[in-house]
Amino acid sequence: MRLRSVGVALAAMAALLALPAPRPATAAELPLSQGRTATSSSDENAGTPAADAVDGDTGTRWSSAAADPQWLQVDLGTTATISKVVLDWETAYGKDYKIQASTDGSTWTDLTSVTGGDGGTDSLDVSGQGRYVRMYGIHRGTQWGYSLWEFQVFGASGTGTSSCDPANAAQGRPATASSTENAGTPASAAFDGDTGTRWSSQASDPQWVRVDLGSVRNLCRVDLTWEAAYAKEFQIQASTDGQNWTTLRSVTGASGGTASYDVSGSGRYVRINGTVRATGYGYSLWEVAVHTGSGGSTPPVQGGGDLGPNVIVVDPGTPGLQQKFDDVFAKQESAQFGTGRYQFLLKPGTYNGINAQIGFYTSISGLGLNPDDTQINGDVTVDAGWFNGNATQNFWRSAENLAIRPSNGTDRWAVAQAAPFRRIHVQGGLNLAPNGYGWASGGYIADSKIDGTVGPYSQQQWYTRDSSVGGWTNGVWNMTFTGVQGAPATNFDSGPYTTLDTTPVSREKPFLYLDGNTYKVFVPAKRTNARGVSWPANAGTSLPLDQFYVVKPGATAATINQALSQGLNLLFTPGIYHLDQTIDVTRPDTVVLGLGLATLVPDNGIDAMHVADVDGVRLAGFLIDAGSVNSDTLLRIGPPGASADHSADPTTMQDVFVRIGGAGPGLATNSVVVNSDDVVIDHTWLWRADHGSGVGWDTNRADYGLRVNGDDVLATGLFVEHFNKYDVLWSGERGRTIFFQNEKAYDAPNAAAITHDGIVGYAAYKVADTVTQHEAWGLGSYCNYTADPSIVQAHGFQVPVTAGVRLHDVLVISLGGKGQYAHVVNDTGAPTSGTDTVPSKLTTFP
Repeated sequence: MRLRSVGVALAAMAALLALPAPRPATAAELPLSQGRTATSSSDENAGTPAADAVDGDTGTRWSSAAADPQWLQVDLGTTATISKVVLDWETAYGKDYKIQASTDGSTWTDLTSVTGGDGGTDSLDVSGQGRYVRMYGIHRGTQWGYSLWEFQVFGASGTGTSSCDPANAAQGRPATASSTENAGTPASAAFDGDTGTRWSSQASDPQWVRVDLGSVRNLCRVDLTWEAAYAKEFQIQASTDGQNWTTLRSVTGASGGTASYDVSGSGRYVRINGTVRATGYGYSLWEVAVHTGSGGSTPPVQGGGDLGPNVIVVDPGTPGLQQKFDDVFAKQESAQFGTGRYQFLLKPGTYNGINAQIGFYTSISGLGLNPDDTQINGDVTVDAGWFNGNATQNFWRSAENLAIRPSNGTDRWAVAQAAPFRRIHVQGGLNLAPNGYGWASGGYIADSKIDGTVGPYSQQQWYTRDSSVGGWTNGVWNMTFTGVQGAPATNFDSGPYTTLDTTPVSREKPFLYLDGNTYKVFVPAKRTNARGVSWPANAGTSLPLDQFYVVKPGATAATINQALSQGLNLLFTPGIYHLDQTIDVTRPDTVVLGLGLATLVPDNGIDAMHVADVDGVRLAGFLIDAGSVNSDTLLRIGPPGASADHSADPTTMQDVFVRIGGAGPGLATNSVVVNSDDVVIDHTWLWRADHGSGVGWDTNRADYGLRVNGDDVLATGLFVEHFNKYDVLWSGERGRTIFFQNEKAYDAPNAAAITHDGIVGYAAYKVADTVTQHEAWGLGSYCNYTADPSIVQAHGFQVPVTAGVRLHDVLVISLGGKGQYAHVVNDTGAPTSGTDTVPSKLTTFP
């Protein structure tokens, strides 16, 4: 509690004595902000949350981390007319800061700026409207963070008598145009709130400029500020999808300058479509402002809430706990292409005598901040009894953030692709093979500690990252380790091991945990040259659940995009989500996290998800399942031509899986396209189905698995299989891949169908001829040409021959003689032979 000086108190008393006799007392004005939902960029600790700055108690406070910038935001619940903001600073005050308002929590308008602040109480008269109000701290007044006893917003709820919000819903939103005169007059300049910058087009008719408001809004007015090159005739148009347009207003005989047009309609996209120019130049707009009906066309999406029907939260005292695991396993054990999706969340504590058998689309996670907070004295088991002891189809399941003391000393995790084992402490050994040591084709471990020995036995390949093991015994073809304490030494010339001492760049997957009784998502920090587990140090940040739209089955893509436009993150609960719009992630550091293999299905040929060229987006823990109408790209990270530097805060893609076919016909030209620089792809399986429903050379056609156009992209744990053309096509500079597993398409009908440029077969991994620097370690491609076993593929890998392109520990294998490889890389390396299923290897290339 602060002590105010005696001198200040005496001066205040003298002033009171000089006042006229008081009038009858009236109730103090209650702030609009009091008791409302508050969020912040950071909290110093759990005892100084954002909520304490709006609770009406001057003895509690919010305080931030000791860094610039920081912000505190309050949601007033509805759009309000704001007249005053009062800040009661603790000793750690803001020297330079802004008060900002927003209608959507994403686009902000400055109400006032304070420079040279000296703490104490700041009472600021302002004028503006918004649902969200925030203090945006630029420079701290002390070496500590920002700290407020109270943050009070005063005004009137609602927007008064006007039904048209004066705020500009288009400011700062993504913009595009039919053309630009030059690089200095981009479309975005017409929506940046700066009347000194402009968009201008080429000198021809027609031309247009458009803005994406982020969600469908009621539209009531559009303001245009023309430069000298104006439109004589134009239309103001709106669209919900950016393709089909409705004309809201046609204008003829316009005279330029500044003009406002009342409109009536709704749309996510607004376009100014010029049809007749007034001059010999193009069209040129200083500013376009779009105004929406009060509160927009739909109520704001609320963050937080329950986790939905398919999340099973338990504690050690939950009655019938073993039965809960058994009931889900009975449904999911063999449901390879079923619709069930389940997530078990285990509260911290000790669980005795449990055997959690994990089937398809089932995840098990602890809710502690550290794995050892959730102790299982028992087993978390994956076996292959459902498939006669063959574990090669044990896909789509996961375990995370637990400690396991196996009942017989060794836990069994016999999985194939898309089955991550993350952040686990095994207090014993780990067996990666099924009972009976049948076939197995996995797999991935990260950020885990296995006290005993890991036995892969029949596992064909495996990647382990940033972990520690008590030992590792044998392996079949390709066992790759980076940053693993206790890993075996490289012996690829005579055995299966490739070992790097550290991982160059890594950042662990975000995860849900309980802080007391409050759900939060922990977002780990980036590590460089990492070795060993990230816990219990746990560098990173925590985000409260009310900063997430908790997506439940039945949610629409429009609502999901509205939540993103409001500044919310996404937490997909287990379920299948059909999308009729592309999910657009445009805000830096957005988290998109799935539970229980939540599955996104794009309908009618749309792309499932686009990520803007921004810093630090985290994509994790979900499956994209191609729809029956061809999509161009299921997941696109960065638009074409993206070039921003994200090295300090890269976008990460972790445990994000793609499937084309298998659950029914699916079509997609590209599975994943990475245009942004510095992206980290940490464990993915991109799979054009070779079995299941809707499988055939053209029935589930998908030409490319992964296309990388961005520079400095790193892939750790890359599984890509069965695509009609290149499984991986890498065109960006300075790319790196650590561990690659591939099978070529089984169903190629004949050699002619896959012959191109005089080459039989598309390489599993092609580095474009234009690339001058690329490096990769631990790469394997297998062929199993069951439709035509006579196919001889020219090579598994194709790269330019230059000093800057280097491959280490590369192999190709013919599975049982169903097709062959003539070479390993380009025209180098011995051919595979016969039915021996023996790899042909190169330890280095060139």
